[in-house]
Amino acid sequence: MNKVIFLDRDGVINREIGNYVYNLKDFVINEGLDKALDIWGREGYSFVIVTNQGGIAKGLYHKNDVEDINVFLRNWFESRKLNLLNILYCPHHNSVEHCICRKPNSLMLEKIIARYAVSVEHSFMIGDSDRDVQAANKVGLRGFKIKANSNLNELILYNDKS
Repeated sequence: MNKVIFLDRDGVINREIGNYVYNLKDFVINEGLDKALDIWGREGYSFVIVTNQGGIAKGLYHKNDVEDINVFLRNWFESRKLNLLNILYCPHHNSVEHCICRKPNSLMLEKIIARYAVSVEHSFMIGDSDRDVQAANKVGLRGFKIKANSNLNELILYNDKS
């Protein structure tokens, strides 16, 4: 069974700018991300990114825009020797269409758990909204809600004290 950290994207990995982040010029990695992921990687964790990208359904941007960022992220993880298993995104938005993959629903997480034999007991989710934690809880994962754009090293320090 694999230990996996599920990561939301906007606000956790990259700077949340209050609008949709779909262009690489607006994509800024949050401070401390590489150090935190390196620590967890040395502890045997792999990583998965699960992100809602409802701007696609709204016609604000295209799947190709998300894929460009995904290529950047895969290269970023690889260059740091971090094991990124997969990136899943939900292109739907409740104002346009309903689905079971958009967080707080849990289909994206369920797919990863099944595909990669994830140990739910030894894995967790980090997000910046209640819907991230709700999706995690639906599949038995521990969910951590952080303030958007915060330094993940603070979460490591908090866990070391508890």
